[in-house]
Amino acid sequence: MKKPVIYCDFDGTVTEKDNIISIMKAFAPPEWEPIKDCILSGAVSIRRGVGELFSLLPSGKKREIEEFVLQQAKIREGFGEFTTFAREEGIPLYIVSGGIDFFVRPVLSPFEPFSGIYCNGSDFNGDTIRILWPHSCDGLCSNDCGCCKPSIIRRLGHLDDCYKIVIGDSVTDLEAAKQADFVIALDLLKEKCEEWGLSHASFENFHDCITIIKNKTGVKEQAC
Repeated sequence: MKKPVIYCDFDGTVTEKDNIISIMKAFAPPEWEPIKDCILSGAVSIRRGVGELFSLLPSGKKREIEEFVLQQAKIREGFGEFTTFAREEGIPLYIVSGGIDFFVRPVLSPFEPFSGIYCNGSDFNGDTIRILWPHSCDGLCSNDCGCCKPSIIRRLGHLDDCYKIVIGDSVTDLEAAKQADFVIALDLLKEKCEEWGLSHASFENFHDCITIIKNKTGVKEQAC
């Protein structure tokens, strides 16, 4: 058995709801909704669409938005136990998120350390929020992902020598799932894994993820 390594999504996976959607519902003008629909349909790239969404929000709302997310973000059941499980078994656990640093990192702070947290950045120096893209697509991806999860996997060097597990739920996880040896999936990602014939299992909480990973990998293996 290859050594396991885990890449876990944040919005809609670690948290029960997508925080970008929650932020837009609470703070954005009505024109956010057609932008969201274009992202989900693939009419615009994730990078372009997310950038347009946050450009609708005044930079002066930063503190209010941070507090809103910290108050309303509900962590999926079992996540704390899952992070402990990964550390105790020596399994690298990376958070790879299409979310934005100013709310992703504060929400994850009580569960640190992780092997790495990869997400989009933010700039509040202008009138509206500008999103930064420190993890853009490499030369093997042309999807304009924003935070490109398959590119991150390649940069980390976890290729043929590791058993790559992707945990996620939505559109930002689709390309990463194609790079994985096994996918633990919810919602749209689960549907696409079934459609594409990818090796996967569904889950409702992170206790399920622990059981699935134990069954698939054997926790006594030395991890990557």
